Amino acid sequence: MRPVRFVALGDSLTEGVGDPVGDRWRGWAELLAPGLAPVDAPVDFTNLAVSGAQTRDVLERQTPAALALEPDIVSVVIGVNDTLRYTFDIHAVAERLDTVYAAFRAREATVLTACLPDPGSMLGLPGVLARPLARRQHAVNAVVHALSKRHGAMHLHAAEEEWIEDRAVWSADRLHPGELGHRQLALRFHSLLTEEGLADGATPSAEAEFPAPTRSASLLWLATAGTGWVARRCTDLLPQLLTLAASEVRHRARGTSARLDLSASHAVASALAALSVPERPDAV
Repeated sequence: MRPVRFVALGDSLTEGVGDPVGDRWRGWAELLAPGLAPVDAPVDFTNLAVSGAQTRDVLERQTPAALALEPDIVSVVIGVNDTLRYTFDIHAVAERLDTVYAAFRAREATVLTACLPDPGSMLGLPGVLARPLARRQHAVNAVVHALSKRHGAMHLHAAEEEWIEDRAVWSADRLHPGELGHRQLALRFHSLLTEEGLADGATPSAEAEFPAPTRSASLLWLATAGTGWVARRCTDLLPQLLTLAASEVRHRARGTSARLDLSASHAVASALAALSVPERPDAV
């Protein structure tokens, strides 16, 4: 019997950060894999996701490797790291994702995508810092939503407030799901696939296998590895983020904050128009 081939592309979310098993990360994609086929049927799962990856990495590195594996199902969950870089360009993000989705659909693979919460709200940043990041993530989500519809991808809405506000499902860094969060993602993707008759295996368990990290362990992580994570990104993003925050303050003082939202919406519309994709300004 030919195995179901499932390949996962993306960044630290799909790599499994926040769901440690021994000395490695597991994550939602690995939890989902066994449920794609009956117990007596094989599933070949390959996780190509790498922490810190951006859409360029998925296009140039992960996609060629994944295509060589001839997947039946491929997940492409990416974009948050793009929003955390000074080089952020929604036009480039849209073009790369359009190319990636098209490549897999041309091979008749089922493509899984997701829209995600913005990092500013997850980290609890002050409004003047959080709003610029929120606009960027909303733009990425709108593009992913539109392109998923265009290419017939299975799209998961994972940016809703209920998911964001349930702290029990998030890890110590407040950016990655913990084990419960990864299990929820696996369950929700499995539900989407089952509805379309594309998953024949058992539903992934919603119950945690390991105890949640203690508060002291979480604080230790934030003081060690977490500090390094923030420092690496601040080196790249912080100067521009401060500039964006200053712009927020100026527009707020003038009562013209709506112009920033309008500009972001126009950028999304322009990026999608360049690809001849119908605009979905309400997508989040």
